[in-house]
This record gives sequence, C-alpha cells and structure tokens, in this order.
Amino acid sequence: MPLAGPGMTIRVVLADDQALLRKGFRMILEAEEDLVVVGEAADGHDAVRLVTLYAPDVVLMDIRMPELDGIEATRAISALDVGTRVLVLTTFDLDEYAFSALRAGASGFLLKDVPPNELTQAIRTVASGDAVVSPRITRRLLEEYVDRFPDPDAGAQAEAVLAQLSDREREVLLAVADGLSNAEIAERLFVSEATVKSHVGKMLSKLGLRDRVQAVVLAYQRGLVHPS
Repeated sequence: MPLAGPGMTIRVVLADDQALLRKGFRMILEAEEDLVVVGEAADGHDAVRLVTLYAPDVVLMDIRMPELDGIEATRAISALDVGTRVLVLTTFDLDEYAFSALRAGASGFLLKDVPPNELTQAIRTVASGDAVVSPRITRRLLEEYVDRFPDPDAGAQAEAVLAQLSDREREVLLAVADGLSNAEIAERLFVSEATVKSHVGKMLSKLGLRDRVQAVVLAYQRGLVHPS
C-alpha cells in the first residue's frame, strides 16, 4: 500500500476500550478535511479485524485494552504487512508499555492528553512514513527498559545486520541510534543533509525498517549500541 501523501485522505481506525474517548478522537479527526475514521475497535482483536477488513493508513491504538492489549495487537497488525502504521497512546512518556509497543512495530506513541493539533499532525506524520517519537526519547526508553528484554543472539545478529550496510550507512545507523537529527549527523560526518537523508533511506530499506525509531530499537536489540 502506498504511503499517504499531500492531498490524500488518511484512513484511521480508533482502538480504545473507552467509548467516550473514541467519540472524542473521532470528533477531532473528522473535523480535518484529510482525515477519516473508517472503524472503531473496543479491544485488540477488533483492531486487528478492522485492519484486515479496511487496511487503514493508521491505527490510533490504546496500549491497555481487554482481551488483546495494544502491544499484541500492534504485533499482529505489523505481521499482516498491509502498510498500516500504528500510533500508540500511553499515559507516561517513559513507559515500559510504550517501549514494548515500539518493539512490536509501532511507529511512535503519544500521551493521551495530547493537544488536538498535535494529535492530527502526528497521524499525518505517521501516515507519510515517518515516526512521531524522536530518536532521543526512544533512546531514553531503551536505556530504561532494554535490559529487561535480553537478546541471546544479539552478537551474531549484529554482524548479520552490519554486513548489509556500507561503512557510511553503518556510521549513519549508529548516529541515528545516538539520537542525532539529520543536521547533526551531517555535521558529525562532514556531509550535506541531503546526503544524510539519502543514506538514512538506504539504510532503512536494506534493514527492512519503517522509520528512524525502528532503527534505534534495532540498534539496541542487536547490541550495536548499549545503554549509557
């Protein structure tokens, strides 16, 4: 499925076990010309079912729901490989559940009390193929929780991952994992931002990753970088 671009309608599924919250989110989203809610889910099973039916651009996913929680629903949706991106909702910015959702394939997370304009912009950002959690915040999450999710094959997997990348792409991956922006990477490597953007795109493509946040997660999971 192609990513949503300028002038395109972004199709959204709302997944939250509280009907009042879903109603509020629907009112906010449908006040925007380019956003349309195609379905509502009261639990994770419903969310996966709706993604199977409609292949929406974005699922706005509550993490803590009955039957199937948002983390497992995110993992199931990622496995469907229909191009749907997941934006999870949480209560705290440093939250083990948020970290688990990123590991499961989410493209970012938002606090539940996010202002309406930030919510709508985040959905647009995720639909366009980017992530809404800065790599620096992701790194804080990883440094807080990565030791709880050890990967016994990290060393061997790290070598396999790195073997796919050129030396410059490896440098870019490590810089992204350090939480640097394109401008900061360009300054570090003495190249232009356009060159960095190109390297980032190639690196993500080779590794089969959706966005920079997923690159940070991979770097920590595979032992390419370690908590400070």
